[in-house]
Amino acid sequence: MSKIKFLNTQVDNVTMNEAIHIIDGLVKKKGQSYVVTPNLDHIVMIEDNSCFKEIYDNASLVLTDGQPLIWISKLKGIPIVEKVSGSDLFPQVCEMAARRGYTVYILGAADRVAEKAAQNLTDRFKGLQVVGTYSPSFGFENKPEEVDKIIKRITSLKPDILAVSLGSPKGENFIYHYRERLNVPVSMSIGAAVDFEAGNVQRAPKWMSICGLEWLYRTMREPKRLAKRYWHDLHAIIPIIIKY
Repeated sequence: MSKIKFLNTQVDNVTMNEAIHIIDGLVKKKGQSYVVTPNLDHIVMIEDNSCFKEIYDNASLVLTDGQPLIWISKLKGIPIVEKVSGSDLFPQVCEMAARRGYTVYILGAADRVAEKAAQNLTDRFKGLQVVGTYSPSFGFENKPEEVDKIIKRITSLKPDILAVSLGSPKGENFIYHYRERLNVPVSMSIGAAVDFEAGNVQRAPKWMSICGLEWLYRTMREPKRLAKRYWHDLHAIIPIIIKY
């Protein structure tokens, strides 16, 4: 695995195919590995949030999510070979799981969205076993009873792969702080991938993604939720680039 220092964190400089191969190996290892996919917003959070930085420092696999980070890496003279976003990674992991006979559990998204995503994925990948889904209530992370319920559900089903779609940093926090209780070989924080797979949210056209404009597409569709965040990240990333 080729790890490189990138701004305020380290990333694994691998292609999508290499990432799938590594995840396959982590499942076979039967440890408590977890995968994160930093984007521009995550890099900004790492700079100011020591707990989030700790999560990244201890991740088994760190994959670059976002064309702007690829551009920054080239500017810095340490080019990252490929963008590997959670939204692109998750279906390919499901395809690999179907081939290998691995089981998957999906945690996150709104009520019934995870169920719909699971149905679409099992229809798409013959033999895929999604052994369970759960859509937690708002603020569940502050409700010990619900957290315990989620952990018991997951551990009773013993999935090989846990896909978490709770947003950041909530998803990464859940995986990191409960990884020993969950005891899942590979946990993944996959962003909005469940919404995409359910057809609940439409992804940007491929050309916009290639051009690094996926953020613009998402902002136009959800301006109230995303405009302020992206504007903040745009200003915050510049001093981080200079600092490192």
